[in-house]
Amino acid sequence: MNLLILFILFTFLPGSFMSSAIHRCFCKVTGSLDDCACDVETIDSFNNRKLFPQLQKLLSSDYFRFYKVNLNNPCPFWTDSGHCGLRDCAVKPCTPNEIPEGLKSSSYKYSLEGNRDTEDCEMAEKLGAVNSSLSDETRLALLDWNRYDDEADRFCMHDDEDSPDSQYVDLLLNPERYTGYKGLEAWKIWNSIYEENCFNSLLVPGRGFYQWLEGLCVEKRAFFRLVSGLHASINVHLSARYMLDDNWYERRWGPNVTEFQLRFDEELTKGEGPKWLRNLYFLYLIELRALAKVLPFFERPSLHLYTGQTQQDRKNKELLLELLHMAKSFPLHFDETTLFAGDKKEADKLKNDFKLTFKNISRIMDCVGCFKCRLWGKLQTQGLGTALKILFSEKQIEALHQSSSIKPSFQLSRQEIVALFNAFGRISTSIRELENFRLLLSELNQ
Repeated sequence: MNLLILFILFTFLPGSFMSSAIHRCFCKVTGSLDDCACDVETIDSFNNRKLFPQLQKLLSSDYFRFYKVNLNNPCPFWTDSGHCGLRDCAVKPCTPNEIPEGLKSSSYKYSLEGNRDTEDCEMAEKLGAVNSSLSDETRLALLDWNRYDDEADRFCMHDDEDSPDSQYVDLLLNPERYTGYKGLEAWKIWNSIYEENCFNSLLVPGRGFYQWLEGLCVEKRAFFRLVSGLHASINVHLSARYMLDDNWYERRWGPNVTEFQLRFDEELTKGEGPKWLRNLYFLYLIELRALAKVLPFFERPSLHLYTGQTQQDRKNKELLLELLHMAKSFPLHFDETTLFAGDKKEADKLKNDFKLTFKNISRIMDCVGCFKCRLWGKLQTQGLGTALKILFSEKQIEALHQSSSIKPSFQLSRQEIVALFNAFGRISTSIRELENFRLLLSELNQ
């Protein structure tokens, strides 16, 4: 139906419709953002000119390109989810020989069962056998990394780290893009995310999403804007990497302006499309703020982005710290102290509801029928969950500089680190792609 509408408009109303195409998609994607001190233009300039190129370089390194995921979890919410049979829905896992040795060693987990001294000794031998150049301090830090249990601070499920069904996937060889899958699950999943969560008592039947959103407290409003921003980002990716040509000698991917309009044009989305894009910028600010706040964790000398390639690992950490300092230099960060700042008892309950709701969303990703979509959905929800964990662990992160103990007050697993930066990489890419769609839409008028 939407394609038919576009065809009619393109064919019979070229002047009135096409002349305002860019306006209808981006008319509200400008100026200051709600609940923030920042504006769209500042984010565009900072991301597209400074941060985006550095981030892409980091994400192409071995430490960040390999992600461990279990794509075989059953859907916990309904039983009629079918799997996509299209070839572009498939995910190719890594063979053991393709995984860097250092990443294999970091997958060892500390067990709470059995004798702790024995476990520590065996773990030290395994780590030492892989990299004899590690200092005693670093080995102890790695042991503690594996032992640390921060389940109470997590905002998403982490079953993939320990599951025997999990496999490493090369993210560069399995890019997020339009797969052609049009299963019913896509609608059911986003409907569940928006409506079937612990805040659903706030929804009023028959009213639109934004009709009641403005009346919510800042925390609940932020939650839904994050989900909406994530949804918008994924739609931008699918429009930007669309299959334009598929024949026996060539498969060509690129931006599809018509698809972008179907997803964000104000007239085709009942006025909501530009608002969804604004929520993408809100999500960007949240994840950027998390990168700025987590800097002390990565500045510790004992932390290594270890893959077994000493020289490259050192360069990757230098690049990572440069990127985090760049994030910290952003002039108009989101102020997370405005969240959960009321009565302590009520704030704690709301924060707990926030966590439980987001964990529920991370479980919903196991219902996605397209495996490539499931991969990127799980990664991006874990990345956002990690960002939220960082934002609300300020005291623990500050304590990293105040304590000389080898046991840190705040920890991130490698899985969380990879998800955090790759998820932000997706948001950063979306912001960059919007600049390209602005240009393409403007060229339609010429």
